[in-house]
Amino acid sequence: MTVHRPGSVHPRRLSAVGTLLAALSLLFALAAPATADEEPDADKPARGSAYMGMGVLAHDGQLGGPPADTRATQTEGVDVSSHQGNVAWSTLWSSGVRWAYTKASEGTYYTNPYFTQQYTGSYNVGMVRGAYHFATPDTTSGAAQANYFVDHGGGWSRDGKTLPGALDIEWNPYGATCYGKTQSGMVSWIRDFLNQYKARTGRDAVIYTATSWWTQCTGNYAGFASANPLWVARYASTVGTLPAGWSYYTMWQYTSSGPTVGDHNKFNGALDRVVALANG
Repeated sequence: MTVHRPGSVHPRRLSAVGTLLAALSLLFALAAPATADEEPDADKPARGSAYMGMGVLAHDGQLGGPPADTRATQTEGVDVSSHQGNVAWSTLWSSGVRWAYTKASEGTYYTNPYFTQQYTGSYNVGMVRGAYHFATPDTTSGAAQANYFVDHGGGWSRDGKTLPGALDIEWNPYGATCYGKTQSGMVSWIRDFLNQYKARTGRDAVIYTATSWWTQCTGNYAGFASANPLWVARYASTVGTLPAGWSYYTMWQYTSSGPTVGDHNKFNGALDRVVALANG
């Protein structure tokens, strides 16, 4: 029989107090506000659901109406992901769309279940098409994601109808805007992806980004402009300031509310220039 001296605490009480403190600590941790660089958990989408331009409206907004007509010839294109499901490619073709990019992969954990219908369907109606990868630099290395992309639809062939793969590098919908990386760390991650993609396909990947994100998360790094075509996101009547190093854009995502498919784009040139990029 255990004897308790005056002033001593019963071991069961100590155990109960410890359990209560642990529970309170967990409760406070869950209730703690997110940091300035994070979104609240309730607002984070499911992994794999990201798509090209997902953060543009929230961070850069809609800056005026659609692009004004210019003297320069431009070619209409679209980008699609699983959010569009089975796409009416013949309708888009009839409306003047001549090129398309389809989301193939994200990180090293997701592939688009509609990829075949979207990627092959655009090709079958006559479009020049390519695939894109939504980057998650906080999950795996750039090289690992480049390999995953190529292995899941992001390859390239010189058939005049296949555009080089595109790296979609933009705001993180799942957490910290810059994926927890320093500016130099982000540049290194992107370089790792681009180098591996070229080693696997022989092509320099397209870089899709927004100037504001690029400036914040890479320090407005200019070193990729000489080799990698720029696909810039800005929902406005003009393309605005480009990221450092690029004196012109190759593609411009100008709206997320276009006809048939929301995300519409301008290629900076006539259709023969789209084919020239496809041929490398």
